[in-house]
Amino acid sequence: MPDDKTAILYRMVLPEETCPFGVHAKQLLEEHGFAIEEHILRSRDEVEAFEQKEGVATTPLVFIGGKTIGGSDDLERYLVS
Repeated sequence: MPDDKTAILYRMVLPEETCPFGVHAKQLLEEHGFAIEEHILRSRDEVEAFEQKEGVATTPLVFIGGKTIGGSDDLERYLVS
């Protein structure tokens, strides 16, 4: 794990739905003492554009130390390594 405890988190929060995986990722980062630069995707169009740009099929997406970590399951594995 890098010494820099800053993470970038992209997660979906729509009027009708908040992604539970994004909430989980944020909680994991907070529990491990990360400062979070959070980017909320607020519409289906924003989510789809982000997923296409990043080449991923789902959100959330976490970056730490300039490296793509992945979603909440990937983050969980990263934090225990």
